[in-house]
Amino acid sequence: MKNLRTYLPMLIAALLLIPSPASAQQVPLQDKPFAEHKIVLQLSENDPKKQGLVISVANNLLKFYDPDKVAIEVVTFGPGIDLLKPDNPNRKAVESLVAQGVRVDICLNTVDTLERETGKRPEFISAATPVQVGVAQILLLTENGYTLVRP
Repeated sequence: MKNLRTYLPMLIAALLLIPSPASAQQVPLQDKPFAEHKIVLQLSENDPKKQGLVISVANNLLKFYDPDKVAIEVVTFGPGIDLLKPDNPNRKAVESLVAQGVRVDICLNTVDTLERETGKRPEFISAATPVQVGVAQILLLTENGYTLVRP
């Protein structure tokens, strides 16, 4: 028992130095130094109308503001990741947004869950940026001045 009391404080200190998986997988903020407006669009449903609306909102923001003056990030999680499947009819629109500087995130927790449930890892387009936890990415963005919009 004495050994445990001796080593317990050192063990606790060592554990505090180990980064948590969420912080280890953190995706840096977009490099848009001239952005005056920062928007995060949440997509958590597999509804073609919602997908179209998210794409439309992003396009409208790019037209209204100079693309260098607006930072847009679309975060998909849960059923919303279907937007980023290779066979999604909106694929070209998503790739066009990415080419214009919009970042489109896919939640790896959702991907991992689907793999466990189906036995097969779902494919998604290469334009997608993997983030460990979609909701945590939204939280990070809102804590850094992004406005959350849920079309």
